[in-house]
Amino acid sequence: MTRSAGIGNRLLAALPASDFDLLKPELEVIALDQDAVISWAGDAIEHVFFPYSGAISLMIDMADGRTVAVAAVGREGAVGILSVLGPSSADNTAVVRAAGTAARIPASRFHTAFNRSPTIRHAVQIHVKAMLKQLQLGSACNALHPVEARMARWLLQIRDRVDHDVLPLTQQALSQILGVRRTTVTLLMRKLRACGAIRSDRRG
Repeated sequence: MTRSAGIGNRLLAALPASDFDLLKPELEVIALDQDAVISWAGDAIEHVFFPYSGAISLMIDMADGRTVAVAAVGREGAVGILSVLGPSSADNTAVVRAAGTAARIPASRFHTAFNRSPTIRHAVQIHVKAMLKQLQLGSACNALHPVEARMARWLLQIRDRVDHDVLPLTQQALSQILGVRRTTVTLLMRKLRACGAIRSDRRG
């Protein structure tokens, strides 16, 4: 069984070539620009995105105007994949936290391939299970861990999805991810620098 070698996204690369060929004609490689919103909560899911590089956070908007990140996605997975359940709106806002590239496919085309290929359906099931586990762990972390630990967890999650040790995260981005004030992030960064866990400068 020939795999789709050379594909930057692990979910796509795991597909046999014959199944990947169901998607390939419709895949378009695009840039993921830093801080870009690739889908808004409440909007119809028009595309499924398969990151090749970079990192995306899935954000929930709270009633008081604050935001908090609930999951991270990189080249191991996809954004908008639940569109296979049928036409639907996004439950969260997907924001690029580390720039990169991605392949995107119209959600309707991905749904067609999903229905035709048991292998694609199996890959989607595995990815959805992994995302559910990430959401469960994130909920437990938010409930039980202090904000210092939550920030450390997010820094590690972003680092897992980029190719270098410099994370291009502003304090404003971290405050949005954690759902805290920017002044809180400033204090947290100071503590992490003091204990030698991180270094920071204008690059990240």
